[in-house]
Amino acid sequence: MRKQKGFSLIELLIVVAIILIIAAIAIPNLMRSRMTANQAAAASTVRTLNTTEVTYSTTYPTQGYAGSLVALGPGSSTCSGGPTYTQACLVDATLGCTAGTSGNYCQKDAYQYAITGIGSPIATDYVIFATPLGATSGGNDYCSDADAVVRFQADNSPPGTKLSTVAACQALGSL
Repeated sequence: MRKQKGFSLIELLIVVAIILIIAAIAIPNLMRSRMTANQAAAASTVRTLNTTEVTYSTTYPTQGYAGSLVALGPGSSTCSGGPTYTQACLVDATLGCTAGTSGNYCQKDAYQYAITGIGSPIATDYVIFATPLGATSGGNDYCSDADAVVRFQADNSPPGTKLSTVAACQALGSL
């Protein structure tokens, strides 16, 4: 009788089947974990933007709150000349992108963010809104206003419709 070297086809198929079963169990959990991490990061960024708004209104009291993300960020400058009320340099260029005028989005990681200033000429309030880029990025929209309470709503088909009024934001559940 000849001695057999290596593995038989049946043995290899069994190993491949076991690997596929493990992958089928692990991948959905990995995706769910990633979505949860994205949602936690978005809620944290909304909290950070609340703090940044308070800093802005304290630094520039004649302006009130910043009415846009571009006002909080460096805008098109590098902040080497120092901050101004139009480019306060309080957030990085990713979050305070040049497209982030009042109510328009700036993208950071798996979410997009917008600030809508309320009141003219001095912004007496604001609404921060964050929505996931897609269904696999996150499942919640987040918002906050001058009361600094982060609120959320489930979003089954992101990105969600932007909230731009204090009443619409305050109607959501708080974290």
